[in-house]
Amino acid sequence: MPNRRFDVLTIGNALVDVLAHADIEAIERLGLVKDAMTLIDEARADILYAAMPAGIESSGGSAANTAAALASLGGRGAYIGKVRDDQLGNVFRHDIRALGVAFDTPPSDSGPATGRCLVFVTPDAQRTMQTYLGAAVTLNPDDIDLATVAGARITYLEGYLWDPPNAKRAFLKAARLAAAAGGEVALTLSDAFCVDRHRDSFLELVREHVDILFANEDEIKSLYQATSFEQALAHVRKDCKIAALTRSEKGSVIFAGDMVHKIDAEPGVTLRDTTGAGDAYAAGFLYGYTRGTDLVTAARIGGIAAAEVISHMGPRPEVELAQLVHNALGPV
Repeated sequence: MPNRRFDVLTIGNALVDVLAHADIEAIERLGLVKDAMTLIDEARADILYAAMPAGIESSGGSAANTAAALASLGGRGAYIGKVRDDQLGNVFRHDIRALGVAFDTPPSDSGPATGRCLVFVTPDAQRTMQTYLGAAVTLNPDDIDLATVAGARITYLEGYLWDPPNAKRAFLKAARLAAAAGGEVALTLSDAFCVDRHRDSFLELVREHVDILFANEDEIKSLYQATSFEQALAHVRKDCKIAALTRSEKGSVIFAGDMVHKIDAEPGVTLRDTTGAGDAYAAGFLYGYTRGTDLVTAARIGGIAAAEVISHMGPRPEVELAQLVHNALGPV
């Protein structure tokens, strides 16, 4: 793989996450769809925020979380996403740059406020997300910088970005630029309900533009309308170069051509919050992949990163992932 300025460029919805514990009764009382991501407007966001118990706030968004985990591993990352020039936008910009991630997308000086994602974490450690996209929907093709895309080995796209029309066009521009520059394109399907909304166009995207596909078991079954994980596997192996599929406590499965690798989940993990698990897994896998490791090692790194994130509240690492990987695998 040619030497580039960045290992991975991630593109997604720039959001500030608000996470709080909630019981099942609260989920039902508020009329939320459990374990799913639902798009809401600003008024609904204000109502739900007022109803949330005390929690934690942190810069988030799926692709930004991947960039944060990549930085914790020692990778070179860049990020493209849209915020407003408001307080939350300034917080987001500061947080991601402080990690060493390049973030140069100009903020909006008018229009919607910086987006936020309200995350209700239930006792089963699953997360129910209510997302006000805000300024994230104003991401447009002009925000996709050619030099940044060309400087990345892999351009990683967040499936949630497929909802806003302008962002979708930006998404496709980035994929085409990456391919033209000799880079690779990775996609995370993000959420089974997101796949339900865009199944046909997602399939077209995967077949025409994607080299590396990330999905969990529910997402890949939704993409192919499969009744079993095994049935979905028979389809996905025909559609992209590499598929990295996570299965929670069952670990992950990696497809590459005719090769199939099954990797166990990391042992001894106390599950507290699954928010950001897939984001961290993708960061670990891509970190290993861009360093030329074999796919099993790349998946092991992904599993180590995901295990750290699910062991605490919040979607980003609380300890240095590079040290955890070194302790488990030695130098990478």
